[in-house]
Amino acid sequence: MDYKPVGVGKTVRNARRGLPEAGYWKKFQSPVLVKEYGMVTSLEFSPIKPHDLLVTAAMRLQVYNGRTSQLKKAITRFHGQARSGSYRSDGKLIVAGDDTNIVQVFDGASRSVLRTFKGHQDPVHVTRFLPNNVHVMSGSDDKTVQIWDIPSQKAVNVFSEHTDYVRSGCVFSGNANVVATGSYDHTVRIWDVRANRCVTTIATDEPVEDVMVLPGGSVAAAAAGPNVHMFDLLMGGRVLTTLGNHEKTVTSLCMDSAGGRLIAGSLDHHVKIYNVQSFKMMYSMAYPAPVLSVALSADDTRLAVGMASGVFSLRRRAVSAKEQALAAPQRARLGTHAHFTRGAAYKGGDDDLRIEQRRKRSLADYDQFLRKFEHSRALDAVLANNRTGLTVVSLLQELVHRDGLAGALAGRDELGLDTIVRFVVKFIDHPRYTSVLIKVAETLLDIYGDLLHQSGRIAELLVRLRAKVRTELRLQQDLTMVLGSMDMLMAACKVSHAAAVPATDAAATEKPSIQA
Repeated sequence: MDYKPVGVGKTVRNARRGLPEAGYWKKFQSPVLVKEYGMVTSLEFSPIKPHDLLVTAAMRLQVYNGRTSQLKKAITRFHGQARSGSYRSDGKLIVAGDDTNIVQVFDGASRSVLRTFKGHQDPVHVTRFLPNNVHVMSGSDDKTVQIWDIPSQKAVNVFSEHTDYVRSGCVFSGNANVVATGSYDHTVRIWDVRANRCVTTIATDEPVEDVMVLPGGSVAAAAAGPNVHMFDLLMGGRVLTTLGNHEKTVTSLCMDSAGGRLIAGSLDHHVKIYNVQSFKMMYSMAYPAPVLSVALSADDTRLAVGMASGVFSLRRRAVSAKEQALAAPQRARLGTHAHFTRGAAYKGGDDDLRIEQRRKRSLADYDQFLRKFEHSRALDAVLANNRTGLTVVSLLQELVHRDGLAGALAGRDELGLDTIVRFVVKFIDHPRYTSVLIKVAETLLDIYGDLLHQSGRIAELLVRLRAKVRTELRLQQDLTMVLGSMDMLMAACKVSHAAAVPATDAAATEKPSIQA
């Protein structure tokens, strides 16, 4: 068994927008138009490289390669219109709903159906994985929101407070206990999965087409009619502002990777980009048909827009060498500590053969003595090197637990006792150390009680210890008296309040009779 010793972030650089705002978004050029089998109702990029694009259209999900933009695979296990295809955070699973009222979970590699959730009574328009990766949220035209457990294939929560179709929803990044949904009943609701209830209801003027929570979880954006409303969730859903730059219904929202730009697509054939700090529109893009869905890749290099005509557009941004240099990790200079420790955080691939190597931990000198049960030398070592009071007290506490305190204190000369007694005198009144140091003082008196008067130095330290203990006792007595006085004042206040309440009630009873 190994010996257990005595117990006692890097900023991410944002490599975007060295150019003016318009210049940055104009770099999304050379749109590729791809014809699908029906209206493109949902788009989502994989969260892992190479960020494949998942397209939901008609009765299928199509996956396009993140590097070549070519069709990679298709999932056709649907008997009705497919809805809301979405990736899990590790990119390995895909969830989607359909118009046959079911929710299905697919293996992203083999396309096989892993789970089928049946419980909704009407078409399912919203599906999302929760951040814990074992639960799925779904919203349906049956006005319910359900949370499904993937291992058991059962619904763990059913929320039914919406009074109309649930057509949008999102999860809180890093928080699997809260979800948000938008409905055609003109409300956005925040649900607490643990409490199994709605904790916040936010009213809008129009049916809610899409809702999303900004990074940090304190601000929510809701697309309702031609407007995008920004709500402060920490203030109970207070409206921060309304972005009204669209002429027709806003159908889809997404964010860039830095969380500084909100992208909104609308039936007016336009996609518009907003600054979420100033709430100003920064750029606008026109498309040939009404926009139903928008998505931006995690590396901010590809913008996908799905349209009602059954076509989706994929624009790719050319990345400059300067931006690539900023985004890439800086190489350590030769001869530096970082150079010799490079690669230490590399985790390896899933199929790599891992060879466990246990590093030998270096122990402090006092731990080395404790490991050999040399308690006296361990105490000398911890006192000799000007260590913190907490370290010394921790070792003394360990000696108490080992029944080795008396052995460590016994057999000492005047110089050895001087260091220990001085430490006790210095920290005896420290609240965290008092209980341990009292035991040390009592043990010292038991061992050396008859011999302490022979050393003038030790006798002087004991006099100082006695004076310090007496001062502390007087302080405790004064505090006890103050607490007693406060208890009396509180009791008197309660009596006065109890006497005043009946008098007030009597006055309120007599007043009508006087008027009469």
